[in-house]
Formats: sequence, C-alpha cells, structure tokens
Amino acid sequence: MNGTVERVSASPGHTMAKENRPEVRLMAGLGVHGDVHMGATVKHRSRARRQGTRPNLRQVHLIHGELHDELRAAGFSVTPGQMGENITTRRVDLLGLPTGTTLRIGDEAVIEVTGLRNPCAQLDGIQPGLMEAVLTRDERNNLVRKAGVMAVVLVGGEVRSGDAVLVELPPPPHRPLRPV
Repeated sequence: MNGTVERVSASPGHTMAKENRPEVRLMAGLGVHGDVHMGATVKHRSRARRQGTRPNLRQVHLIHGELHDELRAAGFSVTPGQMGENITTRRVDLLGLPTGTTLRIGDEAVIEVTGLRNPCAQLDGIQPGLMEAVLTRDERNNLVRKAGVMAVVLVGGEVRSGDAVLVELPPPPHRPLRPV
C-alpha cells in the first residue's frame, strides 16, 4: 500500500485551489507552513466560528491522484491542488485507511490520518457538478465521500513531488474514517 507524492500545494489565503510548489514544509502540531489552514486549532472558516478553540484535525488535506484520473474520465478538468489538497498521492488507498493510520512522507515527515474530507459546494465553483461527482453511494446506499482525507502533523519535515509515502496501520481494531 506504499505510494508516492505526486504534487504538493499550499495557499496563504482562503481559496479553494492551492498553488503547486516544489516543496512544502510540514510543521509538527500545526500543518503546512504558509497555508491558511495551518494552526493547532480549527482554521476552516465555517468551522472556526463554531469550533475555533477545538484541535485542528484538518492540518493537511490529501487526495489520491487516481481521483483526478476518475474525474477527468468523467469529463471534469481537475489538476493537483485545485480541489484544495496539500498533498496529492499515487498508489495509496487513502479512502480505505483506518483512522489513526500514520503516513511517513519523504525523509522526515510523519502525519496521522484523522478522517475524511466532507466535500463542500465550493467544488462546484471549479466546475458545475464536481461536488456530486465526489459523492456516491455504496451497495448499502451509504454515502461515500471521495474528496480525500485529513491529517495532523506528528513530525515535521520537507515534502516534495516524488517522495515515498509509507503507510503504517494502527493496531486493531481498526476504526473506519469519518468526516472531520
């Protein structure tokens, strides 16, 4: 289940798209240096008003590059960083990971997966219908959110395109990801 980093992105402002960069620096307990969502407490605008003093479980947003492939095949024009992710991966089943999985990225960085990203209507600002395209139903009619996962930074470090992503599952019993 190990993979690679396809692209890294960050944005200092509250924009959906994040600018692709040669590298990003992950800061322990805070998130992506220079990104608007960096901080120990909730930074997402709609959540900060209600939960501003709660721990920030959304320090790093990851999307699997295979989702971009799927969306392009469905007629959408999406690129890494455009859907708000900081790290775009390849060959890591992000949505299948249990809560508490650690990802060792590059030479130093370690992050812990906290939950699913709950997609928002801002995705339709990229292209109409995009939000609906990242939501589906499973065989039991349960809602499936495909817009990536969120994580916190345990150990800081530089992350670049091409870096290895090593997956370390938590001890059982595994808890499925839930929106955070």
